[in-house]
Amino acid sequence: MPTARILRGSPRNLALLARRLRAGELVAVPTETVYGLAANALDAAACRKIYAAKGRPSRDPLIVHIHALAQLAEVAVPNDAARRLARKFWPGPLTLILPKQPAVPAVVSAGLPSVAVRMPSHRLFRRLLRLAGVPLAAPSANPFGYVSPTTAEHVHAGLGRKIRHILDGGPCRIGLESTIVDVRNPRAPRLLRPGAITRAELERALGCKVRTGRRRAAPRAQLAPGQLARHYSPRTPVILHTSLAPRAAAHGPADEAWVFLARPVGVAGKNICWLDARGRLDGVARRLFHVLRTLDARGYRRIHVELARGGGLADAINDRLRRAAAR
Repeated sequence: MPTARILRGSPRNLALLARRLRAGELVAVPTETVYGLAANALDAAACRKIYAAKGRPSRDPLIVHIHALAQLAEVAVPNDAARRLARKFWPGPLTLILPKQPAVPAVVSAGLPSVAVRMPSHRLFRRLLRLAGVPLAAPSANPFGYVSPTTAEHVHAGLGRKIRHILDGGPCRIGLESTIVDVRNPRAPRLLRPGAITRAELERALGCKVRTGRRRAAPRAQLAPGQLARHYSPRTPVILHTSLAPRAAAHGPADEAWVFLARPVGVAGKNICWLDARGRLDGVARRLFHVLRTLDARGYRRIHVELARGGGLADAINDRLRRAAAR
């Protein structure tokens, strides 16, 4: 297969990609979280192509993306808690786990009777969803387990010889995958994956406590993506620190990289970088995967990364870092 084409979001290109999706082909798409690898969520054969392109195990389910709230009942069985969260946070980086409708193929849900659904906010992806006229299954557009892509170029580097089309929507605004909450039991919601929408925000919207799910390394079907202990991982080993001392980094081995939350004072070097000049968590999240990819490509022996502090978005950042560092 020739290398993938990166297409801008012109009306002509969007119409072309919508036709390709309806025909059962794969298209890499931008979202506000990370880039996804999309296929018609109601076409089992098309969705199997996602697993093949990514090298994704069949036990790891896909997230179904819709463009309007009216579509939710076509793929899932909503309840009052789901509707409340959807009205509050959609379009946006929130995925809901609900009982699935028979129209959703078993391959999408890893054979489970549940389905993961969200309504993205990215302008181009929403236009493509409307033009395609079908819900789209779209996990991250990268080889399974590797660092998620946040630009079209990241997708091309990882999957460029396995797919034909990449829709370029610019760098992702958030940079981390969506928050996932299990609302199959509306009286006992569970946070399965932290993201830009925090547990505190979910609890305020629902008016009840939201428990946290557990990590699972067992080879059973996963209820939602991003549950494996090791995920989002560069090839280079990642070492985590509650804090990094600039002097220690400056005098550390030159073949190891050091990643600070904020710009360190008084030290510089090719192997020293930061995620946000002031350490703001939204900037840290936006650049995290890009920096990990960049350092991984440089052949360092190890990558030292400073953990985020506080709750909220820090929980999502640290979740990705701990899975990236797992061995």
